Amino acid sequence: MIFIYNDYGGTHTTSLAAALHLKIISPSSFPLTKEEILAVPYFNKLTKKDFGKLIFHGKDQDGHLVYTIGRKSQKLVVPSLESLGLMFFEHFNIEERLVFSNTSPTVPTIMSFGGFFSRGLGMDAIGVPLLVQGAKKCLNNIYELVETTKQAALISTEDQIVVLDNKQFQK
Repeated sequence: MIFIYNDYGGTHTTSLAAALHLKIISPSSFPLTKEEILAVPYFNKLTKKDFGKLIFHGKDQDGHLVYTIGRKSQKLVVPSLESLGLMFFEHFNIEERLVFSNTSPTVPTIMSFGGFFSRGLGMDAIGVPLLVQGAKKCLNNIYELVETTKQAALISTEDQIVVLDNKQFQK
């Protein structure tokens, strides 16, 4: 199984989701400190050149691969990857399941502003505190999204590709 967490920038909620999925951070350690949030792999570290790139975060305890991608505002990224996946499954007899999970609904407004200032304008002095505050605000929601994603992946179906929009996590 391959999990791909996706959102606009691919460096905040997706990084937190991947870290939760891989148990790098856990709910038992909530609330996280600023230092713990900033230590999450790839959190606030990706740049514009990373948009559209699949970023490998690791293998989970069951050996499933965990990736993230920043799709910017392109609504066609996930459908394109879905189509590519289907092509690979068909032509190369791959017996995997691809799970795309959108983390965008978990993004609080304060995190959007933080990302704009930090990643967009390079103003970390303003952006990072907003990002940390936003991360603290949405961590429980992201944890629930990750758990829901894992459960959805296990549901028996013939579909090799699962796309979760996760609108139920919108606050």
